Amino acid sequence: MKNLPKRTCIGCNEIKLKKELIRIVKNKEGQISLDKTGKANGRGAYICDNIECLEKAIKTKRLERNFETKISEEIYEELRKRIQ
Repeated sequence: MKNLPKRTCIGCNEIKLKKELIRIVKNKEGQISLDKTGKANGRGAYICDNIECLEKAIKTKRLERNFETKISEEIYEELRKRIQ
């Protein structure tokens, strides 16, 4: 049987299948965006398709620590729209 890729959600710290999570990526230019394909180049972070996980990640600044940069409110709003 093939081993399916698993990733950890930055909100709840649960390990889930990669396809169940939303990928957020930071490219070489430092731009942060949602990766709908899961194959974009750059550093990735994963979050559950769950508003509680997103709010927890925002509150604890997990995304900012993962990407080592300040994240604009527009990115968070885009994530909220995608999840709801």
